[in-house]
Amino acid sequence: MKTDNARELRVLVLGCGRISERHFEAIREHPHLTLVGVADELYERSRAAGERMGVPAFASFREMLAETEANIAVICTPSGLHPRHGIVAAGHGLHVVCEKPMATRLEEADALVRACDEAGVQLFVVKQNRLNPGIQLLKRAIEKDRFGRVYLANTTVRWNRPQSYYDLAPWRGTWEFDGGALMNQASHYVDMIQWLVGPVESVIAKTATLGRRIESEDTGVAILRFRNGAIGTIEVTMLAFPKNMEGSIAVLGEKGTVKVGGTALNRIEHWEFAEYDDDDREAEALRSAPNPLSVYGSGHLAYYENVVRVLRGEASADTDGREGRKSLELILGIYESARTGREVSLPLRTFSREGQLT
Repeated sequence: MKTDNARELRVLVLGCGRISERHFEAIREHPHLTLVGVADELYERSRAAGERMGVPAFASFREMLAETEANIAVICTPSGLHPRHGIVAAGHGLHVVCEKPMATRLEEADALVRACDEAGVQLFVVKQNRLNPGIQLLKRAIEKDRFGRVYLANTTVRWNRPQSYYDLAPWRGTWEFDGGALMNQASHYVDMIQWLVGPVESVIAKTATLGRRIESEDTGVAILRFRNGAIGTIEVTMLAFPKNMEGSIAVLGEKGTVKVGGTALNRIEHWEFAEYDDDDREAEALRSAPNPLSVYGSGHLAYYENVVRVLRGEASADTDGREGRKSLELILGIYESARTGREVSLPLRTFSREGQLT
């Protein structure tokens, strides 16, 4: 993979919807990143973003690629379009920063990974909540074996997305471009449980569309069996009344119990272990951590710091394409179980370092 040792890394952002604002803020705040162009098929939206950020705006990705020089393309388009846009960027020699999920189909995620491998560019999948201080402490506790044997893990997402949210864009809630509550809104939480506890051996799930006029699910529950023997549950709904209620993850083991919650996995709600560790003092301080302004959290700047260090050859990617693929595969396994009514074994397919499906 090529690296870029230039002091300034020039960034393009494709897609100027809700999540793009977090990227604009992080790029503006990082001393070695410079935004040089924005594009959206709704030109009024890209024009407004361009005026606000002081950069050229375009109505198409290809036009922006043709008229700007850049190192990095940030993909913030609807989920089902991420692979094709990432492949185009890789074909132009740009490193790719892809919002979650990296695709809605496993074969398209694999195609994106292959394209970046073949072009010799880096592929980053945005999982900024992994960098939250409370989550980092929890990850460290697991790596230190403070829990002993992990018995149970749970992630709960009880949010509210009114019908008006889905009506704002025709792609929302569709199978082709978005997926449902598990694929879109709860994607970070599904990622978190498998990243913390380890690979999932099998899943059995139920999903339903109970309160919104959309193709995909607004509610779902899954039971996981991890390879290490632990049991896990995922509970997700977009129907909490009257507003977002909870987004949390809990891990229970023979020697410890932890729950991290808050608006965006930013606050430690329970932290208890059989033996003391200096991390316990940090955890205590996070019991009253302020909530971020949105469920997106405040980890995008730290995420971009990793991107910069990787491109300078100083670090490895926290979440590359193969890492981002893991949570997508779990979500698709949940959907397959809900569709068939059967327990589904993972992996659905394996993907080698050489980019070959087996």
